[in-house]
Amino acid sequence: YVEGKTFVLEERYAEGKSARLPGLAADLVHSKVDLIVATGSPGYPVLKKATTTIPIVITVGDPISEGIVASLSRPGGNITGLGNMATDVTPKLLDLLVSAAPKISRVAVLLNPVNAAHPVRLEMIQAAAREIRVNVLRMTGQTPEDIDRAFATMARERVQAVIILADSFLVQQFRQIAGLAIKHRLPSIASPEYTGSGGLMGYGADTTDNFFRAATYVDRILKGAKPADLPIEQPTKFELVINLKTAKALGITLPQSTLLRADRLIE
Repeated sequence: YVEGKTFVLEERYAEGKSARLPGLAADLVHSKVDLIVATGSPGYPVLKKATTTIPIVITVGDPISEGIVASLSRPGGNITGLGNMATDVTPKLLDLLVSAAPKISRVAVLLNPVNAAHPVRLEMIQAAAREIRVNVLRMTGQTPEDIDRAFATMARERVQAVIILADSFLVQQFRQIAGLAIKHRLPSIASPEYTGSGGLMGYGADTTDNFFRAATYVDRILKGAKPADLPIEQPTKFELVINLKTAKALGITLPQSTLLRADRLIE
């Protein structure tokens, strides 16, 4: 495939403003594109409502809990692609955070209120936290200003650590979030790419690889395959990344047992 010769790429960005998504989706459908590649949980239900005929390849997310497809093995409809099993690994985030800071008893969970999967993930953390007698505080961030206010509230509530439920918006704000976590001296964990922005810990699938693998789905669909018959591909590799520079900035010494669990250390 050669851009400009064998295909034309139409790009649309909501720039963090979910209210723009219906208009962008309608624009693409009106343009009669042959296929749509999408990322970002808020956009999936909008596209699902906008068209039932144009093939859609999603590149991250948890399509079952978000109600996008009925089955991973046979999605049905016009949507398929790559998931990241974020919901399945959610309790592990709390486990890893507690292993890094065993004395914590108050943990905040920062989530995006418009992400359909986040309430489910929050409930999973709350259930795991009850078993180890850790209190969980729900914090929301839909704008950069929301995130600032959330961390101010964490300080008032004497929160001792924070879990970030990453999605397309919060990933864009990782540098802001990591900076605030360091400022308030809070150990924090999110998806692996969080550590590259200064976050202490990251765990999950390599979502960046999903964007490369999505091209194979595009190729198969353009050659005649039906999205309904293409299983949602799930990741097989998960990694734990720890940023030692951030640990030093926080003034904490991570247990050797936690360091030995890491797949990668940022020094």
